[in-house]
Amino acid sequence: MSFERTDRRSSDQFSGALRDAINARGLSLARLHEMLRSRGNGVSMATLSYWRSGRRRPEGVQSLAAIAEIERLLHLPPGELTARLGSTNRTGPIGPNQFPMNEQELERAVRDAFAALGAEYPDTARELTTHSVTDVDASGNVAHCATRSIVQATIGTLTSIPLLELTPGEPTPAPIITAVSGGRIAARYSHPNGEVHGVLFELDSPLAAPDTTVVEWAVDYPPDYPPQRETGHAVAMKCRELLVWTRFHPDAVPDHITERVDTPQGTTTTASDIDGRTSVAQIRRGFGPGALGLNWSFDDGR
Repeated sequence: MSFERTDRRSSDQFSGALRDAINARGLSLARLHEMLRSRGNGVSMATLSYWRSGRRRPEGVQSLAAIAEIERLLHLPPGELTARLGSTNRTGPIGPNQFPMNEQELERAVRDAFAALGAEYPDTARELTTHSVTDVDASGNVAHCATRSIVQATIGTLTSIPLLELTPGEPTPAPIITAVSGGRIAARYSHPNGEVHGVLFELDSPLAAPDTTVVEWAVDYPPDYPPQRETGHAVAMKCRELLVWTRFHPDAVPDHITERVDTPQGTTTTASDIDGRTSVAQIRRGFGPGALGLNWSFDDGR
């Protein structure tokens, strides 16, 4: 019952602040909805109405992204509305914290990367919900990846998160990792083996367990980066929802795709045809520890 009362108070604080901010700007809810939609956020009018009335509170990475956008549209300081939500207790069991793949050499390199970045291993941050979106260019290779995640502190106070790019068995130059929202890049590291590159993502403000925040980062690839025809995302603890969405250029829709699922116990692959689709969305709930990925190929030999 105490959890319910806490959620109710947080919801009332949030809805009241949202109403006041909308009124202060002299906007209608329909106008706010239109402004959000023009910026690519598809939150519905009904949902906005529920949030304003306090009948519902924002949950999920897309909803929290909408709140961050509303703060910008209403000229509020970052976090003015999200700070009033409080923490959610509907996160499910944390489960074990394990290296997501059965790759001992790679795990040793990851440990080295954590140490070089000044991060504790294993990472105590938990990804509750993560959406990773990869865009494939006209040549059929990965061009850009954007990831947005709700992160929870599981122990103590969290001030930064290590973010790594792994290419097992394939040395590469460092990709270009940038902070989009929720923090800044405080340090960078590339392992001598060329298979592990990463950054330390410093949060905008400290995060005390079990609170959550939303972070977003992007990865681009320099001209000398080897062609990549696979993508994916790994989590060290069970997450509530993981989405890996791969979007193909109209001139580079592959003929074949293979889903790959790595876990600490081993790897499974499932091959199929793409059947005319221009994108593939892999969705898992209650996933991890593990890695979810996709690779693709073409019949014309490109």
